[in-house]
Amino acid sequence: MISVNKNKSYKWAIVTVMFLWAICYPLIVLGLDNAPHITFAALRALLAGLTLLIIAIILGRPQPKKLIQWLYIAGIGIGATSIGFYGMFHASEFVSPGLATVLTSLQPMLTAVLAFLFIKESMQTNETIAIILGFIGMLIIATNQNTDSSSINPLGLTYLILTIVGLSISNILIKKITGKVDALVAMGWQLIFGALVLWVIALTTENPTEINWNKHFIISLLGLSIFGTALAYWLWFKVLENVDLVYANSFSFLVPALGILMGLTFFKEVFDVQKAIGVALIFIGIVIIYLPIRRKPHDI
Repeated sequence: MISVNKNKSYKWAIVTVMFLWAICYPLIVLGLDNAPHITFAALRALLAGLTLLIIAIILGRPQPKKLIQWLYIAGIGIGATSIGFYGMFHASEFVSPGLATVLTSLQPMLTAVLAFLFIKESMQTNETIAIILGFIGMLIIATNQNTDSSSINPLGLTYLILTIVGLSISNILIKKITGKVDALVAMGWQLIFGALVLWVIALTTENPTEINWNKHFIISLLGLSIFGTALAYWLWFKVLENVDLVYANSFSFLVPALGILMGLTFFKEVFDVQKAIGVALIFIGIVIIYLPIRRKPHDI
């Protein structure tokens, strides 16, 4: 386990990552109509990966030396980037936003189980409470979006489940190589590997030349690639070098909560009492994570 003081010093870094991931939704909305969707995702991943690798080369960061490290990085790319980007987009075609939100909220829970099984991390009481409150909060929010049985499509659920599993496994793999591979190099290459798979899909199912390179698309692409992807993944890797995965991942419910607040601010979305209660529960859970807890001596 990581010390409590070290956890405290990285809380704002974790919150920053969640904010960067939350801004991805309005940026995607800004540029989505200007490019085929998988092509857009592939461009985002490729530009983000190249950005990190160019910085790594300029700074003289070492490349991985062991085959197992390259395999871990490739696995992260397939899970977090290829499956993550592809699955979430296609799930939206078959599953209602409410159901998608609820099921995606299972990711911190699955990650916690995998972390216990494969990297021997156990959940502290405040982390458990935060995850439960976050899930209840998202459930309340989702039921406000007309989630009914007619929106449940087996193919859509398959995409969502693949996405959740891919993201969870990628988090475990990231934790496995923290401290062993440079953050810029690891995240840069995983994005490149993930982008290659997305490009294969894009070239076989879309026409990548159908891109409208207007200012909205360029702003969207640069914002998503540089801030929502490159910076966010690099910072996430640095966080996981210093704190437990389960602890950091407990903050994941901030992403949809912040997304709702951004929708209210920038897209004039309705923010009623039910959504307010859901968001409040999520933030209460995050506050609980901030509370000091007593740990056993061997946990420090």
